Amino acid sequence: MAGKQAGDETSRYSFTDEQEEFRTVLRRFLDDKSPTTEVRRLMETETGWERAGWQQLNSQLGLTAVAIPEAYGGQGFGFVELCIVLEEMGRALLCAPYFASAVLATQAILNAGSEEDKEALLPAIASGETVATLAFTEDNGGWDSGAITMTATPSGSGYRLDGVKSFVLDGAAADLIIVVARRPASSGDDGLGFFVVDATADELEKTPLVTMDATRKLARLQFNGVEAKPLGDGNGAGAAFA
Repeated sequence: MAGKQAGDETSRYSFTDEQEEFRTVLRRFLDDKSPTTEVRRLMETETGWERAGWQQLNSQLGLTAVAIPEAYGGQGFGFVELCIVLEEMGRALLCAPYFASAVLATQAILNAGSEEDKEALLPAIASGETVATLAFTEDNGGWDSGAITMTATPSGSGYRLDGVKSFVLDGAAADLIIVVARRPASSGDDGLGFFVVDATADELEKTPLVTMDATRKLARLQFNGVEAKPLGDGNGAGAAFA
């Protein structure tokens, strides 16, 4: 984006020609793929989106790869391009797990994951093969560190998660869940970590929630000793509250 010019007391920001062209192409695509009739149809489905449409979104435009570095199968663009995608998807009321997978889960992995984690998890998210989400809030609805009560207990080479996550975006349909949990007997920012969970785990119970916005499906997730791997060293979540 263009910034402040010499001698200009006000800051003026504008998109580059390439970014505007990207917006034009994206808007044309979404106008075709997400008309009102399609939005209403998908709103009535259980998941709120369909795999075929999601794969088409990624195979033709590679949108889930926009803000993922090229080293991990992404396109290597930044937040400006990501914001353009989000703006245009919002304009079209696109029914897709984009924010959950390409933004929330992806940024958690990029910021808290080890190099090994990024190499293992991000390419499949970038291609759209894996749909991921971030499970943060619990039944109390709080966004501060003190609201996190889910426990992550060491078990063998990994951890076991017990507790509830609620209001999880696309939580009932995601393939991979990045969960914020705390070690037993910890409090506040201490002991918080991100953990990676396979959404097909038998010990994981998923309950869709009734919401006002049917284009964004939420779920309540009950973890009953679910096996999990730490993201990075398993201590990265506390920094989000610093």
